[in-house]
Amino acid sequence: MDALNRIKFLEDRLRSLSEIGMALSTEKNTDRLFEMILEEAKKITRADGRTLYSMNKDGNLKFEILCNDTMNTVMGGTSGIEIPYYPVKLWIDNQTPNKQNVSAYVALAQKTVNIHDAYKEDGFDFEGTKKFDHKTGYRSKSFLTVPLKNHENEIIGVMQLINARNDHGDVIYFNEEMQEQVESLASQGAVALTNKRLVEELKTLFEAFIKLIATAIDKKSEYTGGHCNRVPIITMMLADAVAEMSEGKFKNFSMNEDERYELYIAAWLHDCGKVATPPHVVDKSTKLETIFDRIELIRTRMELLKRDAEIAFLKRQLNGRKSVSFDKEYRDTILHIEENMSFLEGCNVGGEFMKQDLQDRVKSIGEQQVNIYGKKQNFLTDEELKNLNIPKGTLLPEEREIINDHIVITIEMLEQLPYPKHLKNVPEFAGGHHEKMDGTGYPKGLKAKEMSTQAKLMAIADIYEALTAADRPYKDGKKLSTAMRIMGFMKNDYHIDADLFEIFVKSGVYKKYAEDHVAQNQIDTVDETSVLE
Repeated sequence: MDALNRIKFLEDRLRSLSEIGMALSTEKNTDRLFEMILEEAKKITRADGRTLYSMNKDGNLKFEILCNDTMNTVMGGTSGIEIPYYPVKLWIDNQTPNKQNVSAYVALAQKTVNIHDAYKEDGFDFEGTKKFDHKTGYRSKSFLTVPLKNHENEIIGVMQLINARNDHGDVIYFNEEMQEQVESLASQGAVALTNKRLVEELKTLFEAFIKLIATAIDKKSEYTGGHCNRVPIITMMLADAVAEMSEGKFKNFSMNEDERYELYIAAWLHDCGKVATPPHVVDKSTKLETIFDRIELIRTRMELLKRDAEIAFLKRQLNGRKSVSFDKEYRDTILHIEENMSFLEGCNVGGEFMKQDLQDRVKSIGEQQVNIYGKKQNFLTDEELKNLNIPKGTLLPEEREIINDHIVITIEMLEQLPYPKHLKNVPEFAGGHHEKMDGTGYPKGLKAKEMSTQAKLMAIADIYEALTAADRPYKDGKKLSTAMRIMGFMKNDYHIDADLFEIFVKSGVYKKYAEDHVAQNQIDTVDETSVLE
């Protein structure tokens, strides 16, 4: 090769290495990245056989890709064909390195081995190769085995090329120029692979931290355990159903891999603000519950009333004032006290709606006088009276405000994070699941046109999970027919998006989710037509 041709050749090789370097740095799929490395190695050497190993978690070399042009063999990578060989062990036992296998030796020594003819090589054991050749008629001759090292000079893999060929297709050895170029390629490939793995590790750590927060929130309350875990499931199921629509309002809605991941992360973080919500509010299963259920204090006072009635009765007995009427008066008094206690216990359990006459009776009981430690006072304190007369659920307005504030805290927390570009919408997606289409939601009072599709479908997921969950302090999990009927009402009241809800129903997402995550006794037939009216 004359000087001019050699210069042109070197320029072409440098250009090719630069191009493959750029391609490797942008490739996200590990299998395709492996294949790109081997394909470029083939261009440099015309190697007939090519194998790429990666270091597995056990510290051995796992086959990733195995190709041989003469044998018409392609395994591993994106081929979908599994490589049927065990990983190459670097150590025969705890103290003996595997120096007989050339790939293991290269990984251990962290240096390239260039063999001109395996049949004449005494330093390594090629018996397996020779048996393969004898069985298939192939002739393995020249070997170039190169280590792949990361930025910390650690071995992350090994590339092995077999039988370099010249322009005429004859098998030749890997010359010094080939070796230098393949080593440069291996270095580029190792950097790309390392960077990808670092990104994956950071992504894994990020996801684990997010799930740790969600688990902490779920574990914080025995009643909401699993909510943060289940909402992402429904969210992604519904998102995929919407993305499949070929007609209607959302026919153009689609999400690429990054956008799906962004929604997935937002769904996991949608309630992260609950870390700041007091447990006694989240867990308030009865109207009088704080750290403990104060109904016990009322029950004690009732016992005091019964005691007073019994003392009065016994005094009459001692004074010789025995009569059937006095006995009846005592029994009626005790019965009345017990009825009042039973009534208050019933009021202490939150319901859908407490009628005014029931609230008036609570007030009447509360205004009765009781003697405690020689002091006359109302039977119920103002705080107890206010709690027992909560008309719906178990929370006072100020406690409901505390619960609602979790979404404000969620947004504040999420907006402080330095998101990469593909996650920049996480605060909006996660922070919008309590907004309503008519602008009456919270915390921002957004209307439908101001909300993203992702926030709207997450709202549906959050509501459906809450309605069907069997672990709430104030209610049992509702049957599917009831949950869907309630959501139908919410759709009609412009609380949730009508078009998304229709997809939720018609695609069967609500049923598919229920099959795996809702108790069997809650699953019943849903009149979908009625729900969508």
